[in-house]
Amino acid sequence: MPTVATPPPAATAPRLFDAYDPHPRAWDELFGRAGDSLAHCRALVERLGRLGPDEFRRKRASADLAFVNQGITFSVYSDRRGTEKIFPFDLIPRPIPAAEWQTLEAGLVQRLTALNLFLADIYDGQRILKDGVIPSDLALGSKGYRPEMRGFRPPGGVYVHICGTDLIRDPAGQFLVLEDNGRTPSGVSYVLENRAVMKKVFPHLFADIRVRRVEDYPHRLRDALRSVAPAGAGSPPCVVVLSPGPYNSAYFEHSFLARHMGVELVFGPDLFVRDDVVYLKTTRGPQRVDVVYRRLDDDFLDPEAFRPDSLLGVPGLFRAYRAGNVTLANAVGTGVADDKAVYPYVEDMIRFYLSEEPVLRNVPTFICARPDDLRYTLDNLDTLVVKAVNESGGYGMLMGPSSTAAQRAEFAAKLRDNPRNYVAQPVVTLSTCPTWVDDAPAPRHVDLRPYIVTGKTTWVLPGGLTRTALTKGSLVVNSSQGGGSKDTWVLEDGR
Repeated sequence: MPTVATPPPAATAPRLFDAYDPHPRAWDELFGRAGDSLAHCRALVERLGRLGPDEFRRKRASADLAFVNQGITFSVYSDRRGTEKIFPFDLIPRPIPAAEWQTLEAGLVQRLTALNLFLADIYDGQRILKDGVIPSDLALGSKGYRPEMRGFRPPGGVYVHICGTDLIRDPAGQFLVLEDNGRTPSGVSYVLENRAVMKKVFPHLFADIRVRRVEDYPHRLRDALRSVAPAGAGSPPCVVVLSPGPYNSAYFEHSFLARHMGVELVFGPDLFVRDDVVYLKTTRGPQRVDVVYRRLDDDFLDPEAFRPDSLLGVPGLFRAYRAGNVTLANAVGTGVADDKAVYPYVEDMIRFYLSEEPVLRNVPTFICARPDDLRYTLDNLDTLVVKAVNESGGYGMLMGPSSTAAQRAEFAAKLRDNPRNYVAQPVVTLSTCPTWVDDAPAPRHVDLRPYIVTGKTTWVLPGGLTRTALTKGSLVVNSSQGGGSKDTWVLEDGR
């Protein structure tokens, strides 16, 4: 009988994570050191892993198209090729187990409670300064400190209504607080849009894996703002979102939040003050405004009280605020609480005001206003990260290990000239998460910005914005520096 040749076995189709190689020194958000998926990630890795690269590319193209069609953008002022950019989004989510989130949530509520108590104290009483917990010249010399707020308590007693606290995870897997953003934190609209796109692209994933909702944020924010409206407010109180306008880098977010909260998006000329009361111009006549969620900095809020050349603010707004007739969120003067030179003392604030040990720890920080810290920083510029205390978005920063001699010399001169304006920190290797790069997933560094909302009570958005450094080896995750984002999944209990 003729011999029948046995056909060779069919080649196994490639799967998404087949070639994934975790970072050798960083904590990976999905995989352990040996390459096995972490316990809480197994269902996600198994289901996503069934996809081949070609199918994943099609999913990714579908997500990109959704972002384009919905106009999900941000602006980069320094980019001469054009300011409007589609926000880069990666389809591989970053999961957080329920028990770990419970600890993070408790630490964030504790931290924001202490920051609000600090702001109330720094503007009326200053016990923390008198007791020597924080140096007076450091706090009162902050650019964010507003003497105009002395002796004034905002309606509802809340200073920081919306906070975006940046967290990083170190190589041991411990979350650390990198900084607090208590003035006009941005990015939450991308959290909500990321989730909406993920549900469109991967509907079956959400059927198989239970993830906590983020869609409640606009309603939670609106209700929190209404809860701290001043006496005499309407029922319900009138809330508006005050934006600098469409040329602002976060204008997409301003319009997004106003639309989803069901409130008016306004610019400075839309409001006016009469008899220390704020009104909105409408086709039906003036309407009293009770709460202003302002998305512009203190300096531009009111040309009568701050910068007289501001065309963005509302003349008399601060006077109405001081009269107790309108709530500003966040309060004027909150910048002293997220000054990077005050940040190292937040753990001491928690002990001082709450008599508790901090649940979340800071990154060790050298305050260059201290002579010894300045000397150490100057001697170790090649190993440290140096930050300007009032800059954001990755600007005004020196990454020592990747810097040139000329850059270090430039920063050394700046440090000697104005040491109060700088802090330094050791380089922390941020955790990584699989991120689609070119044609396969690769480890890229991530951070996490949860959003904490405070009115009569405090609520933390489950998850937050995971920002991703898309460049290999980069630790800078800011969108203004080329970073992207991921959907953050806080898993339900038992999942």
